[in-house]
Order: sequence, then structure tokens, then C-alpha cells
Amino acid sequence: MKTLVVLGLFTCMLAPATGFSQITLPKILTNKKSTTGITENEAGQGIKEALLQGVTTAVLNLNKTDGFFGSEFYKMLLPEDAKKVEKTLRNIGMGAQVDKAILSINRGAEDAVAFAKPIFIDAVKAMTLTDALNIIKGDKDEATKYFKNKTKEKLITAFTPSVKNSLDKVDATKHYSDIITSYNNLPTTFKKINPDLTSYVVGKAVDALFDQVAKEEANIRANPLARGSDILKKVFGSK
Repeated sequence: MKTLVVLGLFTCMLAPATGFSQITLPKILTNKKSTTGITENEAGQGIKEALLQGVTTAVLNLNKTDGFFGSEFYKMLLPEDAKKVEKTLRNIGMGAQVDKAILSINRGAEDAVAFAKPIFIDAVKAMTLTDALNIIKGDKDEATKYFKNKTKEKLITAFTPSVKNSLDKVDATKHYSDIITSYNNLPTTFKKINPDLTSYVVGKAVDALFDQVAKEEANIRANPLARGSDILKKVFGSK
């Protein structure tokens, strides 16, 4: 009986109020075919598999060419305190250098975000049954909050050297340093700009990742059966 109650709660919390009436609580409690043999551990495994697929998708959406640069949401421009730099340099005919710096910054982020995948995977593997059920019973962004709590500091720590290496690899550091140095050397420049890009890109990349995780969580909650694995089909049943 305990298993049936958990599965009923599991299904009702993840399924939207409309559009998925085939997996409502009454169906779960009466359809023995879809509930026979399912344990709480399998329910926990189901949500972990869904989240694992979700965070993997979130990383892959950004860890590709134009994952950042080609996105209207995640494309990184120059840091706020460098906006005056950009305007000044474009006005004196250095627009191509600015564009090269912006492109290389985004390429560096696209390369570095791959380091997030093992951190997210570890967080899913470390998830207890209690954690999984709390995600089911919690707010609509409970999984995203779980990942922020478990991974944000680790992501920042891991991203700092990896982002720097990635930025160096695509010459982003050099291009950005070049335009900032050019600006700082202008006789009209009285307030010098720090040419360090790493912390800026790390912050933007981490924010983009969690935004992607939130979107994947919303997809899981709206359409859990689309995840397609055997355990998920067993946990959620079929029409």
C-alpha cells in the first residue's frame, strides 16, 4: 500500500493538471498492470534517470558550436564595464577586433561547459530516495534548486581553471586583453579597465546552465513519459 501511495504522489506531482489524464491517481490505484512490482526504489530510480537525461541535455545544448554565440538568450557580450570600451573602439575603426573578442569569449564558454556534465552526474548519483521524493513533492523548480545547492560552488571551482584554459585555447583572453589594452592606452582613458575575463564568463556560463536545467525540469514535469526509458515506462505506466 505504501508503494501505491508513493507512486500516486509521484505521478500526480510530475503530471500537469490537464493533458495527462491517462496517468492520474485513480488510474494508478486501479491499473494493476502499470503498478505491479514497482517499488519506492524504482520510483526513485525513475526520477533520477529522468533528471540525468535532463541535465545531460542541458549541457549538450550549450556545449556545441553556437550554443552560446548563436543563442539570443545566452550569447555573451562584453562585460558591463567594458561597454564604453566597445563603443570607443568601434568609433575609431577597431570593430573587427571587438567582434573577434566577443566570438572567442562565446567559443570559450561553449568549450568549457563540458566540464559541467560529470559534476551534474555525480549530483544525480548521490541523490537519495528522500531527495528524489522531495523533488517530486516540492516546488515546480525543486530539482533545479537541488542542483544549485549541490553543484553551484563545485561548478564555479571547476569552471574557473577550465574556462581560463578554454578562453586561452580559442584566444579569447588575448583578443579581449588586446582591446582592453588598446582602450587603456588611449590618451583620453582615465579609468582603466581590468582585462580579466574568467570570472565574468564563469558566472554567465553557470547561469546559462541552470537556466537550461530549469527548462529541462519543466519538460520532465510536463511530459515524463517522453523520457522513454524502460524504468520510466514501468514507473509511470502506459496509456
